[in-house]
Amino acid sequence: MPQVSQQELITGAKQGKIISFPTDTVPALAALPESASLIFATKKRPPDKPLILMGPSPNAIWKYVKGTPEEFRIWEGVVKQYWPGQLTLVLPASEWVPKAMNPLDTSTIGVRIPNSIIAQNILKQTGCLATTSANLSGEPPIEKLSEIALKFPDVLVLNEEPLKNQKKYGSGLPSTVAKWTDRGWKILRQGSIQL
Repeated sequence: MPQVSQQELITGAKQGKIISFPTDTVPALAALPESASLIFATKKRPPDKPLILMGPSPNAIWKYVKGTPEEFRIWEGVVKQYWPGQLTLVLPASEWVPKAMNPLDTSTIGVRIPNSIIAQNILKQTGCLATTSANLSGEPPIEKLSEIALKFPDVLVLNEEPLKNQKKYGSGLPSTVAKWTDRGWKILRQGSIQL
């Protein structure tokens, strides 16, 4: 499938198709949360590796998580400091999260706002998306959109021509992943952000 314009990408996502676009880390494969099972199938991803919910703003994301007013105050403090950015928070999931996002454990959801104008422009129009790196499970993330288009012919990939002057579409490093527990934050994956 040829690479497509941003508007075609957004339309495709709203129709339930898998799309790919750059973020502040590595390019994402993304779909509407209720279409998350398509990403697992496309990546051959095992069900014990949940997807991350990316959103354009904290307000767009909060309906997908549940917690006490005190917990929300703590989370909002962290979010003010690090979002948009390379920090994924794993928080208790609300009933809004489709089972397909995290098939083996529906109690939590990883959430993030990417520090990427391109990604945010797309998310503002699609709403929150289920995301993961663009690669077959177990392989390194693909960093070039043209290579993603070759590897995944059924995925709508953003046309990179308008992005040519941006040499790199992200840090190439995965985000830091921090899980909220009853004892506070537990780092599941150390990325560029130190919590």
